[in-house]
Amino acid sequence: MFLLRTVSNGSIIIHPPGFYVFGFEVFPHIRFYFIFLAFVYVVTVFFNCLLIYVIVSNRCLHTPKFLAVVNLAVIDIVLNSTAIPSMIKTFLLKDNFFPFNICLLQMFVYYSFIILESYALAILAYDRLIAICFPLQQNSINTLRSMSCIVAVTWSYSLGLVAFSTGIMTRLSFCKSVTVRSYFCDYAPTFRLACNDYTLHWAVSSTASVVNLVVPFTFILLTYAAILVTLFLMKSVNSRMKALGTCVEHLVLVAIFYIPLFTIFILGFYVRLIDADQRVLSLSLASCIPPCVNPIVYSLKTREIKIRAVALIRKSKIKGTKF
Repeated sequence: MFLLRTVSNGSIIIHPPGFYVFGFEVFPHIRFYFIFLAFVYVVTVFFNCLLIYVIVSNRCLHTPKFLAVVNLAVIDIVLNSTAIPSMIKTFLLKDNFFPFNICLLQMFVYYSFIILESYALAILAYDRLIAICFPLQQNSINTLRSMSCIVAVTWSYSLGLVAFSTGIMTRLSFCKSVTVRSYFCDYAPTFRLACNDYTLHWAVSSTASVVNLVVPFTFILLTYAAILVTLFLMKSVNSRMKALGTCVEHLVLVAIFYIPLFTIFILGFYVRLIDADQRVLSLSLASCIPPCVNPIVYSLKTREIKIRAVALIRKSKIKGTKF
């Protein structure tokens, strides 16, 4: 049953009750993948919540750098909460029907937070740039207020852009297939099912993908080029190694997030060395693993967080022995 509605210009828009999401059919033991994703989701929520708690509960960590870390942790939790439970419901429990509005909502949240993840990594690069290249002006340039403004701008931009992109989906008519071949209510596979012209949607999708991945990544590369120049000019080897050490965890996160995505896009969409099913599996893995790894990397590599986390654990043990 298709739902009809008339828009202001008198044309008829046809909306289905919902969409059926299909994917992973060619993989015989795919249920083990989703069991693995369930483990990834638990780790994501636990370690990101722990990271947020450690930072929020310690006033000495209320700095621009750790505000950016908390921003990334919140994004990671929401991103995997949007993707993984939905995939388990769809492919492990075989409940693959998404009502039309729920499909658009998932599309909105998922892409908003993928874009936010990209800009969150760029914000962390900016923090390292100010700390290493402008150490004397750091406290006046990179304040909590300025960092809060930067974070707020990225959130407003990302949510606004994806709200527009998702909103124009309601202008499409779906009078044929309602089968989306992806691992969630994906934007491009969904608008390609439309009966009317989707040129605008294709342009928005292509432009947004390039701008919101390539621009932050380019900014990060330029940031580290400036950092390397500054490190090269340092006379003290110890200072050079200490400054470089503060960048390690961020470089790991950047590599984990961007390299798989760029590789899949190049091999899948341009060179076409991997088929559609392999691309769906690879993209699902590439989008779910970084939010799980990010808090672990920061917990292990950031000295301040390790110290505060150990202090909290010892404090909880002392309280436990009193009872």
